[in-house]
Amino acid sequence: MVVAEIRIELKPGVADPEGKNTKKALELLGFKDIKGVRSIKMFEIEMVADPETAKKQCEDMCRKLLANPVIQKFKIDLR
Repeated sequence: MVVAEIRIELKPGVADPEGKNTKKALELLGFKDIKGVRSIKMFEIEMVADPETAKKQCEDMCRKLLANPVIQKFKIDLR
């Protein structure tokens, strides 16, 4: 069995309103030393496949559903 961790984040230069709002809320709660906050999605997918096949399938999953390739990038780590 292979476990894939897929990390999806916005590409550089794309606005991150969720990160911006979270930073603002944290500052209102008294956390003043925050330089920046980015929102990132993480998926953990268990698969019964060899690592090469699992990686290819995860890339397809990202292109077809999990990520928007116009504004997001993804990284796949297998365990």
